[in-house]
Amino acid sequence: MSDEVLVLDEATVREVASGVDALGAAREAFVALSRGAVEQPDVLSLDLRRQRGEVHAKGAFIHGAPFYTIKVASGFYGNPALGLPVAGGAVWVFDAATGALRAILLDRGHLTDVRTGAAGAVAADLLARPDSERAVVVGAGGQARHQMAALARVRELRHITVWARDPEAGRRCAEDVAAATGVETTTCADLRDAVHDADVVVTATPAREPLVRAGWIQPGTHVTAIGSDLPGKVELEPALLAGSRVFADRLAQCRTQGEIAAAIAAGAIAEGDVVAELGDVAAGAVTGRAASHEVTIADLTGVGALDAALAVAVVERALAAGAGMTLRA
Repeated sequence: MSDEVLVLDEATVREVASGVDALGAAREAFVALSRGAVEQPDVLSLDLRRQRGEVHAKGAFIHGAPFYTIKVASGFYGNPALGLPVAGGAVWVFDAATGALRAILLDRGHLTDVRTGAAGAVAADLLARPDSERAVVVGAGGQARHQMAALARVRELRHITVWARDPEAGRRCAEDVAAATGVETTTCADLRDAVHDADVVVTATPAREPLVRAGWIQPGTHVTAIGSDLPGKVELEPALLAGSRVFADRLAQCRTQGEIAAAIAAGAIAEGDVVAELGDVAAGAVTGRAASHEVTIADLTGVGALDAALAVAVVERALAAGAGMTLRA
């Protein structure tokens, strides 16, 4: 058996990944989770507050796949001042039959960004009203851009609003989103005004205090929260989850982190109030949006199965194309 290890640098990962159906991979991963066809350990997280950094390690094996993966992704929020990107990381890909290392993807967090954007789009496709036209993204980082680009693939948007604490960052994000989606995109200084008329609200920040309040969200709105991927983070007022139709990407994980964990801790909801996991909706086992007036919420804390699905697809495509370089293990 070959002892060669495929190595893809960031540029090659980006090129190969651009030809992969990330939304399809994310949906299939959610379904596999629903059907119990995934081996996935708990997330290993490091919270480096003094360095304004956070690190996540996630592994998964989807039954029947040729590889299993272990991913390390980081976010260091002081990096822009140093001329460095916020996101970092890499993915290690192993042979599922032998455990041999088969590929290293030096993606610097790009695949995490892509799969998170895809997960947000799948959540909106499953839960948002089909006629949703107006979207708001809370935050102006790279993930805000990925979320809107992916959302525009599943809904015919007419307008996107960007809200950010830093107006200049919001302006740049709005320009990028408009260029990527072809959708009219503006900024808004008042978050309440921004979300009041939205059909879809996506929160993509590292906030540790609620940003979006319960009284601001109108009936029929769908909310996808992706920023609360460590214990102690929260973007939504817990009261917003009370009375809403709430879904988890992985309930076991959402018990300890994310909007669901925060709402349970605040006494706003009980664990039994969570309708289901998104995979159950994707698999057709549970109804997502049951009525047009409902407020639906997807709590995305980030699951390793989605990393595995996308990384395996990238490696298979790279091998078929002869992309990357090889090293002897």
